[in-house]
Amino acid sequence: MENVALNNISPIDGRYHKTTQSLQKYFSEAALIKYRVYVETEYFIALCRQGLPELSGISDEKFDSLKNIFHDFSEKDALRVKEIESVTNHDIKAVEYFLKEKFDTLELEKYKEFVHFGLTSQDINNTAIPLSLKEGMLEVIVPELDSLLVKLKEMSKLWLEQPMLAHTHGQPASPTTVGKEIYVFHYRLERQINQLLALPFPAKFGGATGNFNAHKAAYPDMDWNEFADNFVNKTLKLQRSEVTTQIEHYDFLASIFDGLKRICTIIIDLNRDAWSYISMNYFKQKIKEGEVGSSAMPHKVNPIDFENSEGNAGIAVALFEHLAAKLPISRLQRDLTDSTVLRNIGVPLAHMLITIKSTIRGLDKLIINKEAINSDLEQNWMVVAEAIQTVLRRISYPEPYEKLKELTRKNTAVNKETIHEFINSLDVEQNVKDQLLKISPFNYTGILPKIE
Repeated sequence: MENVALNNISPIDGRYHKTTQSLQKYFSEAALIKYRVYVETEYFIALCRQGLPELSGISDEKFDSLKNIFHDFSEKDALRVKEIESVTNHDIKAVEYFLKEKFDTLELEKYKEFVHFGLTSQDINNTAIPLSLKEGMLEVIVPELDSLLVKLKEMSKLWLEQPMLAHTHGQPASPTTVGKEIYVFHYRLERQINQLLALPFPAKFGGATGNFNAHKAAYPDMDWNEFADNFVNKTLKLQRSEVTTQIEHYDFLASIFDGLKRICTIIIDLNRDAWSYISMNYFKQKIKEGEVGSSAMPHKVNPIDFENSEGNAGIAVALFEHLAAKLPISRLQRDLTDSTVLRNIGVPLAHMLITIKSTIRGLDKLIINKEAINSDLEQNWMVVAEAIQTVLRRISYPEPYEKLKELTRKNTAVNKETIHEFINSLDVEQNVKDQLLKISPFNYTGILPKIE
C-alpha cells in the first residue's frame, strides 16, 4: 500500500485503493472537472457549428486545439481550476475562467464570452455527471459484471449434472443440482444487467430554469430545443430531458441506481448461499500459501471473500437507495441538496466494484466436495416421498400424501430400504412399482436448464 493510502478516511481510497483506482478516472474531483471542461468545450464548438455570425471564422484546426484542452487535461490543469475556485468559491465559474485562460493562449480572446454562454451551472453538472456515470459503468462496472457472469456460467456447466440435496426453509427438500443452483444467479444477474443497460442516461440542458430564457433573449429566432437535443443526444450521447426546472429531475437516474441496487442485492444472495454451502462442507476452498484464516485457530480457512463482498454490497445498496430516494426531490425550481449528493455517486460504485471482485475471487477458490454432497443425498431418502405420492395421485391411489407423510414423519430411519419396502407393499400394478423403484435422491432432479 502506498503511504498516502494509509491516511485516507475512506477504505475505498485506502485499504481498497488498488481495487477501486480504475474508477478515479470517472468519479474523482479531477475527473469531474475534466468532464465539465469537456462539456463546456463541446458546447462552444456546437455553438460555432450552429452558424452564429459572431462565431464565424474559427477554423477546424482551432476546434482540434480546443478539443485538446480536455484530451490533454492534466493534474496541473485540475489544480489550476481548484486555484481559481479558491477565489470564486464556485466550481463551475472556475471551469469557465480556466477555459477563458486557454482561449487567450489559443488566440481566441474575442470569442471567450461565448464560453458558458447562456448556461447555468446545472447545464454543465447535469451533463458532466451522467456522462461520467455512463462511462464509469460501461467501462468498469459492466465488464466486471460480465466476468462474474462468465465465471457463474462456467461453474454451472461444469456441475450441471451433479445432484445436490436442496434445503428449502433450511430443511432437506427435493433434490436439485449444483450447477442449476449456481445458474439461478447467472440468470437473475443477466436479466437485471440487460434491464439496466436499456435505461437512458438523462441530462438537463435548458438554462437557468429550463426554458432557455437567456438564449432566446440573445437569439430569438433560433430553435434552442433542437440545438440542445442535437448537442446532448448526438454529441454527448446522453438523453435530454426537455421539460425541466433548473436541474434534471433525476427520475431515470434513480432508476439506474435502483437497478444497480438490485444487482448488488442478488450478489448478496449469492454470497450468502456460497457461505452456507461452504459451512455445509459442500464446497472446500483452495488454500493460498501463507494466508491465515484465523489469528487463533490454525485449521480455519474462512470464506472471507464472500463475507467481504456481502459487507461492501450492503454499503452500496444503502447508498444507492439514498441516491434513488433523494435525488428526484428538489424544492421548487432547485435547491442545492442534490449537488453534494451527486458528488458521492462514485462511492457506492466503488463498493460495488469491491463486491464483484471479491465474489469472483471467492468463486475461484471453490472446490466441490462430491463426497459430502452425495452423502447428504444418501442420508435423506425421504425427499423422494414427493415423487412417490405424486405418481400415486396420477393413478388415483387413495390418500397417497397422507400415507407418505405417516411413513416419513414417524420413521426415524428413512433410507433406501425403507422406501423400497413401502413401494413393494403398495397395491398397484408392477409397472408402477418399477417406476417408483427407479427414483432416488440422485436422479430425482427434474428438468435442468439448457446452458448455451
